[in-house]
Amino acid sequence: MFETINAEGAADIVVICDHASCLVPANLGNLGLDPALLRGHIGWDIGAADVARGLARRLDATAVLAGFSRLVIDPNRAPGHPHSIRAESDGVPIPGNRDIGRAEAEWRARAWYHPYHQEIERQLARLQGRAAPLLISVHSFTPVMNGVARPWHAALLHGDDARSVAPLMAAFAARYPDLAVGDNEPYTGYPDQSHTVPHHAERRGIPNVTFEIRQDLIDGPRGVERWVDILCDVLAGARAAPGNWISLPNRAT
Repeated sequence: MFETINAEGAADIVVICDHASCLVPANLGNLGLDPALLRGHIGWDIGAADVARGLARRLDATAVLAGFSRLVIDPNRAPGHPHSIRAESDGVPIPGNRDIGRAEAEWRARAWYHPYHQEIERQLARLQGRAAPLLISVHSFTPVMNGVARPWHAALLHGDDARSVAPLMAAFAARYPDLAVGDNEPYTGYPDQSHTVPHHAERRGIPNVTFEIRQDLIDGPRGVERWVDILCDVLAGARAAPGNWISLPNRAT
């Protein structure tokens, strides 16, 4: 299950959100968890879906959002990865994910993981041949994880293809000097901690960036709108840099 927004967007951009939903299919019985836990950070990336929707609207870009909780199967991990179907998250046991057999794991991948990734493939194929496509991934992170504080307001994640980092970091520094923006913090965009962007973008040589935003900054409409403004402004700043490769419609600025 997935949600596609602005499927014929004019911008040479695809926005994705792996952890956009906390939905668990009824036959999995909330995975044995209290619904309040599913609505917390272990179930999804709080605020990320609304930021992705806002970027799609403002940039006239297509967005693809996963429609299921990462606790069902994590779309940002390859099937079979040890963290694809977690038995615990942030110290919380996930009863419905204990002792998952191969048949169950493969069913979850067929029903949930593969359709989402196939839609990303379709949208990138639609842009094939354009001069400068860009894949933007939106995530959010908790202010504290495993008892360790995370001081960044936002971060840029990347793997070996880091061409997006310098112009975007420069734009953040020039336009928002009071923000603490991390480079591959609090984790990295390399394949050992990420899957979707390396799988769809890096292997094709498509420019990409993963925006991570601290969840307490985007847990309501006002914060979401502010960060959509910030990200659009920073993308516009990167576009204005010498040798830019970011193509945005004029109304995005």
